[in-house]
Amino acid sequence: MQNHTRPDRAIRKEADVLELSAGRGRFRRRRQLDQSAATERLVLRAVERAKAGDADALRFLYLRYADNVYGYVCSILRDEHDAEDVTQQVFAKLLGSLCRYEPRTVPFSSWIMRVAHNAAIDHMRTRRPVPVDEVRGPEPADDGSARENLRALCVALRTLPKEQREVIVLRFLVGLSPGEIAERMGRSEDAVNGLQHRGRRRLRREMDRIAA
Repeated sequence: MQNHTRPDRAIRKEADVLELSAGRGRFRRRRQLDQSAATERLVLRAVERAKAGDADALRFLYLRYADNVYGYVCSILRDEHDAEDVTQQVFAKLLGSLCRYEPRTVPFSSWIMRVAHNAAIDHMRTRRPVPVDEVRGPEPADDGSARENLRALCVALRTLPKEQREVIVLRFLVGLSPGEIAERMGRSEDAVNGLQHRGRRRLRREMDRIAA
């Protein structure tokens, strides 16, 4: 990998401008981003330099996108403090995850939001109780097996295809409606209902297999 040793004055200047305009210690909600062709070219250049460890480029990407990442994560977690933690984690790990970004596939703004989405979902799985009965249907109460059921559910969720798992988590863990999930995933409501049906059916089979 090429190592950029000379500073990029345009990136450093833009980072300085963003830092001055921020003027706060906490994140703000999403804001409208300049999406001009010149700015997008600067973003792509910053991404390439950040991959090589350029501190100014990483600072620029953080200052440009952190508020929007925070706003999006907060809309999922519904908790400002958790959203702050996840946003910091996204950017703390950015240098390592940038190698997976391919500019020809998706704009960087869309890619960083996808990373934020995955981080938020992972955070919910580790911090919130999973409603087993919502997924499996009513069962006789059994306090002694509750922990095992939860562990089995977490294992079974990891076996689902990505979209089925996402729908199940958003529907039964986050509590979103099929319409809200459809809007968030860019799918039709019928498609979401189909993913939910197939996901629940596969989840039951996998949990029965684990319990056998």
